[in-house]
Parts: sequence; structure tokens; C-alpha cells
Amino acid sequence: MDNDFMLQNDTAKRLYHEHAAGQPIIDYHCHLIPRMVAEDYRFKDLTEIWLGGDHYKWRAMRANGVNEKFITGDAPGYEKFTKWAETVPNTMRNPLYHWTHLELQKAFGINKLLKPETAREIYEECTAKLQTPEFSARGLMRKFRVELVCTTDDPADTLEYHQAIRNSGFEIKVLPTWRPDKAMAVDDPAKYNQYISQLEKTSGKSIASFQDLMDVLAQRHDFFASMGCKLSDHGLETFYAEDYTEEDLRNIFAKVRSGKQATREEILKFKSGMMFLFGVMDYEKGWAQQFHIGAIRDNNSRMFRQLGPDTGYDAIGDFEVARSMSKLLDRLASAGKLGKTIIYNLNPRDNELLVTLSYCYNDGTIPGQMQFGSGWWFLDQKFGMESQMNALSVLGLLSRFVGMLTDSRSFLSYPRHEYFRRILCNLLGKDIEQGELPASELEFIGRMVENISYHNARNYFQF
Repeated sequence: MDNDFMLQNDTAKRLYHEHAAGQPIIDYHCHLIPRMVAEDYRFKDLTEIWLGGDHYKWRAMRANGVNEKFITGDAPGYEKFTKWAETVPNTMRNPLYHWTHLELQKAFGINKLLKPETAREIYEECTAKLQTPEFSARGLMRKFRVELVCTTDDPADTLEYHQAIRNSGFEIKVLPTWRPDKAMAVDDPAKYNQYISQLEKTSGKSIASFQDLMDVLAQRHDFFASMGCKLSDHGLETFYAEDYTEEDLRNIFAKVRSGKQATREEILKFKSGMMFLFGVMDYEKGWAQQFHIGAIRDNNSRMFRQLGPDTGYDAIGDFEVARSMSKLLDRLASAGKLGKTIIYNLNPRDNELLVTLSYCYNDGTIPGQMQFGSGWWFLDQKFGMESQMNALSVLGLLSRFVGMLTDSRSFLSYPRHEYFRRILCNLLGKDIEQGELPASELEFIGRMVENISYHNARNYFQF
């Protein structure tokens, strides 16, 4: 893992070192906890910052035969870390092997391989550094030259920690992202009504009717905008675009609000209506809407009951995408309300489908209006990133791509931007050296690398 890691020819090296490496980081989609930034959180040890909440690592440890006690259980921190150190050598060819050592190198200056023999010294050195100001939550963001991050936030969130960050004068911007999925999740009346009560508490307004709901969501949307929000986000199995009427939405909301179970047809209608209305709200503010499509979640019901969601039991789903996606985007475009849109795919079989379909809705008003987002979740590794960029390149415009994000809860995940930039430069460097792109245009291609690494995102989201 020297300076030329993953750069397989001289042109790739030049593109990376001269054009990509020096760019700041805009992490426009992540799951950092704003409170930790507001309080400039200090991590007690390497186990907390590395294994806390990281279901990528948890999946690998389970596959390596590690007992849950040492993963999410109550084992002491160092014992958990030793189980991770035993697992790491067995992750070769999994991106975790690269990420682990990139994070050790870039955050802590450690070039040793993590394995049982080195576990103690690495744990002690990193834990000692984590006690210093340079390795606090804010210190790590500075170390990686982060310029801006966008967290993921519910309409019912108060955004008090975003306000605290802003008031503190912290030089790195931490902006909210509007994620209103719970506001349309009428599948479970009890959970939905509990959520509506939370929304009432945050907004200070009663929600007795569908119109009340939309009024409160509009108010919260305005508040998010006042806090610098520029993006929305949806985490969905697929798109929703059933036919519905306004009366349908009013009646379905009233039914669920009274505690009655909606039918499957009613659930799909309600979600379809809400998706359209959310798209209109985002368009009118000039926000970009993001769709993370294709995860089948909480597959292990026993472990879901034990640990809850987001604990490593999700997978790639095989949902039908094209028809509903086309119908939703067409509905928004026909109303003149389709704005900037990013679609992240989880099933690689759909890469070409999503590029070609999304590009039907570019209207020539915004460069890169319709984006095929970077490799997501199970696909944010070398093969997945190359597949995403290859599909985008041959069917769209790679040059307009807004680039990488961490999608992470960890303050150590920023080397994923470097990982992506190295893969991008190697991809383009190979094409140039094989004569498939003109070497005479190396400066233009270098600017393209700079744009994908940084400038495209800054301009697209108007940060």
C-alpha cells in the first residue's frame, strides 16, 4: 500500500497524484451522528470507533465463526478487537482488507498488517492517539481534509445538533438531509401513529387529517432548508407509482390514523402519492432527490428480534424496478416538477437498466441532472465501482458524475474517497495507455478527474 497503490501504469499515477489526491472531500451522503460532531466526541478506544455500528465488519466476523458476544455483545473492548484482528487476514479479496489497512495508514500512520501477532501494539497505539484532540470527531474530519458532510435526518428530527455545530463556528459544514420514508410507511398502523405523534411533538402542531400531515411536512421541509439542506433521500425496495386520487390519500391516512390496517393496494397507493408529493417539494426548493434502491432488509428474523435493524442481516434484493421508476419520473416530468435526481443501485443486474432509463429524463437545463449514483453498500468495492463507472461511461456521461460518498456511520471511513479516486484514475489511465482515449487530452482528462472527485458535487448541489 505505497503511494501508487492500485495505480497500474504511469498515466494512472499522474492522474491520481496531480489531479485527484489533493482534492478536498465532500461527503454528500453519510450516516454520521450529528451529536458526536457537535460535542467533538472522543472515542474511548479503537474498538469503539472501528467496530461500533459497523455491520460490514460484523458480517465478516460472523462468517469467520466469531460468537455474537464479541461482535455486538458485552465482551470487553480489547477482546472484541482481538476477534476482529483474527478475522482480518481471512478477509483478503474482500474490500474490508483494503479499507482496514487504508484507515490504519491514513488515520494513524500505521503501515503494519493487522493480524493476531500485531493486534496488541496496534490497539494500544491507536487507542492512545484517540485520546488526543487530533483524533476527536472534529479532529479526524480535519485530518482527512473534509470540507462538507450531509447527514441523514428524519423530518421529526429537531436538528438541534446541526444548530449547535453551526453556532460553534466549526469550519466544516455539517448539513442535514431530508429522509421522509417514515412519513409514508403506513404498513404498520401502530408504528405509523407513534411516528405521527413524534412529528406532532417536533412541529408543535396536531395532525388529524392528511392535509395536516402535508402542512406539517411542508413546515419541516422549510426548516430543513433554513438549516442548509440541499438533498432528500429515500431508502426503498423499489419505486412506487400506482394510480391514486387525492381522495384515496385522505381516506387511507384517516384509516391508518384510526388504527386500522390498510390493504396492500392502499399501502402502495399511499406511498405512490407521497413519493410524487415529496418530489414536487424537492423540485420547488432546487434540492437533489436521492433514491437508494434494492435492499431486502432484516432477513434473519431471530436476529432482528435480538438486535434490531441495521445489524448486518440485509442483502441484495431482486425487485422489479423499471416500470414503477419510469412511471414516477414521468409523472414528475409531466407536471414540470422533476429536478436533480440520483439513483443508487444495489442489484448489479440493473446497472444498465437504471442508466438508460434515468437518462430519458434529462431535459437539458442542468448538466448531469439525472445521476447514476456511485456503487452503493455491497457494491462500493473495486469491482462494483468499476462496473458502475463502466455502465455510466458507455451509456451516459462519466464526466458529469458527482462521485463518491461514504454512506457510513464511521469517522474513519473517509479513505473510501481515496480508494474510489485511485480506481477512477486507474480506469482512465488504462484507457489512455491502451490508446482508447487520447494521450494528447491528458490535461482535459485530469480536469475531469478533479471534477468527479470534487467540483461536480460542489456545483451540482450548489454547496
